[in-house]
Amino acid sequence: MTRKPPELRRTWLFGPGAHRPTHEAMARSGADGLILDLEDFTPPELRAQARLDLGAVAQLWRDAGALVCIRINQLDAEGPLDLAAAMQARADVIGYPMAASAAQMVQLDAAITDWEHTLGMPAGSTEIMPVCETALGVVCVREMAAASPRVRSALLGAEDLANDLCAERAPDAIELDHARRRFVLECRAAGIEPVDAPYTYSDTQGAVNECTYARRLGYRSKSLVRVEHAQALNAVLTPSAAEVARAHELVSTFEAARQRGEDRALFEGQWVEVPTYRNARRLIERARRLS
Repeated sequence: MTRKPPELRRTWLFGPGAHRPTHEAMARSGADGLILDLEDFTPPELRAQARLDLGAVAQLWRDAGALVCIRINQLDAEGPLDLAAAMQARADVIGYPMAASAAQMVQLDAAITDWEHTLGMPAGSTEIMPVCETALGVVCVREMAAASPRVRSALLGAEDLANDLCAERAPDAIELDHARRRFVLECRAAGIEPVDAPYTYSDTQGAVNECTYARRLGYRSKSLVRVEHAQALNAVLTPSAAEVARAHELVSTFEAARQRGEDRALFEGQWVEVPTYRNARRLIERARRLS
C-alpha cells in the first residue's frame, strides 16, 4: 500500500491497546490513520499483552488500508519497551506523548534509526508524530519539527492541554481556541501538517461542527476518539461536489479576467485576487487526490 502523504490523512482515530473488538471496529471505521495508544488508553497492567498483540493489530489495520500509528509512552518510562514492539510490528508512525522539546525528538529519532537498521527496514521510513498536550508543546512545535526529518505532522492535545492551561473544558472548546489557532500557524511555519485536537464528547453533530471550524482555520486533518465520528469527519475534510464546482467557476472567471488584462475578477460580489484563485485551485487538486 502506498502511504498517503500527511495532507491527505483526514482523520486519525485513537483506540486502546488491548481490546480486539475495538481494533476490529476501528479497521471498519474508514479513518485514514489508526492510533493504538499504549499510553493513556491502555492501563499499565494491560500493556504487556498489548505489546504482544501489536503485530496482529497492525496487520489488521494495514489490510483495511489505514496507516498504523503506535503512541508509545515516554522514553524515560515504558517507551523503550513500547518502541521495540511498535517497530517489530512495522508501524508507519510513532506517536510521542507530552511532546515538548527538540531533545525528545532527537532521542526518539536515534532509537528508531537503530531499530530500522536492526530490522532491515528502509532508513527513514518510520515517521514521528509529536502529540502536543501541554502549553510548552504547542509553543515548541517548530523546534520539534526541525529536530528530525521524520516529523511530518504533529497532533494537538485536548484534555491534557486544557488541564495544563488550568482551563475549564466545555463542548464549545472556547478554552482551546488560542492553542488551536497558534498550533496551525506554528505547524505551517515549520512545514509540517497540523492534526487538530479530538472532539471528546459523544455527539456526532458536535464533532462535525468543531471539525468544520477547524477546517476554516486551515486544518486538513483531525484526530478523534469515537469510531462513529470517522465517516462524518472524513466528509467535512473532503471537498464536496458543490465546493468543487464553485471552485472551477471561480478559477474560470479569474483566468478569463486575466486574459483580458485585468488584475482581478468580480465573482459572487467579491473581488477575487491571486491568493483566492490559488485557494480555489488547491481545493480542486485536493478533491482530485482524495477521489
